[in-house]
Amino acid sequence: MDTETYGIIGMLGITAILLWYIMRLRKDNISDSIEKNQPHIAGDDVLGGSAINPEQFDEPDEETLDMLGDLLEEAAEAQGLTYEE
Repeated sequence: MDTETYGIIGMLGITAILLWYIMRLRKDNISDSIEKNQPHIAGDDVLGGSAINPEQFDEPDEETLDMLGDLLEEAAEAQGLTYEE
């Protein structure tokens, strides 16, 4: 055999090894993805459920009150009612 044949055999061997390595990485990535993306079951997760600063909701500011008043007026008009403060 000449050197060209050895080169072709070597390149085919390297290609086969690279394909095997890529397929192994692909299989590992798929199994990791499936494991990480399982559906969530209610009650299994732990949520804090509390606001960071709950005092901020005790007294709304004037801007928020005006916005809520406008929303009430729009909702009343959409229903054909008149809204009086």
